[in-house]
Amino acid sequence: MFIYLNGQFLEKGKAMISPFDHGYMYGLGVFETFRTYSGYPFLLEEHLERLNAGLHELLITRTFKYEEVLEIINKLSELNGLEDSYIRFNVSAGVGDIGLQTESYDNPTIIMFQKPLPSISGVVEKEAVILQLTRNTPETTYRLKSHHFLNNVAAKREVGADPIKEGIFLTAKGFVAEGVTSNVFWVKNNVLYTPALQTGILNGITRQFIMKLAEKTGMVVEEGLYMKYVLEEADEIFVTNSVQEIVPVRKMEEKHFPGKNGEYFNKLSQLYKSKISK
Repeated sequence: MFIYLNGQFLEKGKAMISPFDHGYMYGLGVFETFRTYSGYPFLLEEHLERLNAGLHELLITRTFKYEEVLEIINKLSELNGLEDSYIRFNVSAGVGDIGLQTESYDNPTIIMFQKPLPSISGVVEKEAVILQLTRNTPETTYRLKSHHFLNNVAAKREVGADPIKEGIFLTAKGFVAEGVTSNVFWVKNNVLYTPALQTGILNGITRQFIMKLAEKTGMVVEEGLYMKYVLEEADEIFVTNSVQEIVPVRKMEEKHFPGKNGEYFNKLSQLYKSKISK
């Protein structure tokens, strides 16, 4: 498997970075994960907008344009023979002195990984598990998709390795936040609900896209602060991210939900797939 590293396409075993990279030493870096469909990187412009905003927040003086990133993706897909794939685009601060740096970073480390998607037949349903571990607060004024991932790792360890289970974070005040690697949606009385960014969640690219799709269908979409019991009383629940797309929840604790038979899950999934094919 080939990866991209600072202008070069290398076999992954030959890639090396400096131990003095502040992405490694202090967690200063951001990343995006997305899918390619028949070679097309879905919602790439939106992912780059968020990536560039995160770089600005971290004082990393690099901005990525659509055309240059698309060129890297196309070459990587050609080398790896993958048209449908998982992509991780990672930018860290780069090499610096030992110690916390207040100046900007002008020479970041740029890495792009690619891997094949797992073969899945049919619709996967999840079991939602309310985590005992609370969602940590963002490192800055809003949640970056950053290297600071220990809260997510610890949550995944709490849930366990079963891929069918998705842990759901609550905030310290008890508000529903997000999944370990997903955003959370639910439907009640024909209204689509999702936690507000005020809870400290990541503003997922797929989250934003689903909200726009729902509004186009005439659905009312509401963001807010919601306690756990609201999830328990929902008609449908599903979670979203850029790799798994829209995943229905069939069970949470002792409560069962329509899962893949949910009316709104199916409506939004069909709309999502129609956009992929364009």
